[in-house]
Amino acid sequence: MKKAGAEKKRARRSSAASRDPATDTPPRKQANKKDVFQLFAEKVRDHKDLVSRWAVLQETRVEYFRGKDFVTFLRNHPELKDILESDRHLEVEDIVNVLLSKNLLVRCDRVVKTVRPGKRKLSTWPAHLEIYPDQEFSDNDAFFAWTFVNKRPLWQTLLSLSWPVLTLAICLFPVYPHQAKLLILYSCAGVLLLILCLLLVRGLIFGASWILLGRRIWIFPNILAEEATLRELFRFWPKKDEEEKPKLTARFFFAIVAVLAILLLRHHAPDEAARARYQRRVSNIIDDVLEWDPRLALSGMMDSMQSEEVNGTETNGNFTDGERADDVNRSTDEKDHLFDDDDNDNDKDHI
Repeated sequence: MKKAGAEKKRARRSSAASRDPATDTPPRKQANKKDVFQLFAEKVRDHKDLVSRWAVLQETRVEYFRGKDFVTFLRNHPELKDILESDRHLEVEDIVNVLLSKNLLVRCDRVVKTVRPGKRKLSTWPAHLEIYPDQEFSDNDAFFAWTFVNKRPLWQTLLSLSWPVLTLAICLFPVYPHQAKLLILYSCAGVLLLILCLLLVRGLIFGASWILLGRRIWIFPNILAEEATLRELFRFWPKKDEEEKPKLTARFFFAIVAVLAILLLRHHAPDEAARARYQRRVSNIIDDVLEWDPRLALSGMMDSMQSEEVNGTETNGNFTDGERADDVNRSTDEKDHLFDDDDNDNDKDHI
């Protein structure tokens, strides 16, 4: 029995000595340790030098990039491979294939594969994607979409929390002081005027360049885009025109239409009196909004209630006076009728 116990202790010691502390970690620690490829994917996605866009994939908005842009990105930033530790010597193709196998990426293809009428080539960044059957890396017109949910930055969280406060502030606009109302009114009117002027100038530049030069020049080309980053939204100069040049007959026709439209609008423009009436009407509406005050509204309601009570009492008093007058008239009529009856009786007796 003692020999058997001693052999068991020796076996335990030998097994404990043969364990590698670097590789033999508890399962909880292994679960808590994050995958290096997950960290690499998050770092690459948050990097500003990787060009990416947003598109719709199976009714879901996803962020995607092109394969050739990913190759250029890793060539310019080789230090990001150090996140992969032992796998940092892998090629770009192998790294992307590992990301695909771990479901951190999915290869996509454009839905529209034919050139639209009036275009010279396919869109560089398609707005609608579909899953490609062969899930392997390629830099030849291949698109790759991120499948994991990216961490929200702090400013987005604060912005989402500020929306209820902004909604409450808009609802409380009628009770603001007069100076605050003026500030908000002029600020909103200025922003709206700026947007309308920008769109008008944008359309005029496009129309003039299209008619005179046969080129399509849209300044701020992404100002009306539904899906664009903040940097792309305020990009001033457009990209190179990839569409076919318009025909001379079409340009001449639209030039005549533009001249006729300008003459028609000038002929039917409102006169000075009509503009003054419209300005007076709008100013009255704005004054009603700015001068409204809850205290004045409550006092006005109290005055109206008091006036209604006074009118009611006056009508009741008038009604009682009328009844009294009717009673007096009725009594006098009855007395006169009695006197007439007495006179008739006296006449009969005299006869």
